[in-house]
Amino acid sequence: MTLEGTNTYLYGADPCVVIDPGDDDPAHLEAIRAAAAERGGVGTVLVTHSHSDHTTGADQLGAPVVLPEDGEEHGGLTALATPGHAAEHVVFLTADGVCFCGDLVLGLGSTIVPPGGNSLAAFLDSLALLQARDLSLMCPGHGPWITDPEAKLVEYVEHRMMRERRLLAAFDSGERSRAALLTAAWDDVPVELLPMAAMAMEAHLEKLEAEARLPFDLVE
Repeated sequence: MTLEGTNTYLYGADPCVVIDPGDDDPAHLEAIRAAAAERGGVGTVLVTHSHSDHTTGADQLGAPVVLPEDGEEHGGLTALATPGHAAEHVVFLTADGVCFCGDLVLGLGSTIVPPGGNSLAAFLDSLALLQARDLSLMCPGHGPWITDPEAKLVEYVEHRMMRERRLLAAFDSGERSRAALLTAAWDDVPVELLPMAAMAMEAHLEKLEAEARLPFDLVE
């Protein structure tokens, strides 16, 4: 689920900031230390969120580990709260339009938005925050760099809205069971990914319920 692994970024110099150091693989950590040494060492370790694939190696780099609050600045980067994939998720913005976006947006595919606390609505709000910025580049936690942020953000919003439209169409056709709804709205998903699709559906159902758009007779 992490594509080819977690991307770690070094920003600035004398000392540098390390973003999302990833897991505690010794070779990976040594590569970070070597690259950081060429930039004057590690001053701060920043994490976009607390998931283990981004944080397990963080306390092994000999520098303070910070998951910033919205608006905090560290080493020339400004944190922007972007809940959705995780409640505490933040992205880091540079003054010239680069966004280190963690798992809010991936370089390939679509990120996981787990159910709980109307998180899909928060996720869409977070995408809107980035759409309002003049971004030149997005550097995700997984996958390649995103060189057309505007198009990628539109793609992400449309993907979620497509699923919502398909769910609503299934409701309109009389479907009420979760199994039938999943089949109707996620019929293009490989069988091995259906558990993740079911999780995504629950997030959509929570959003629709909060908006009073969920049929009262939905069943398991």
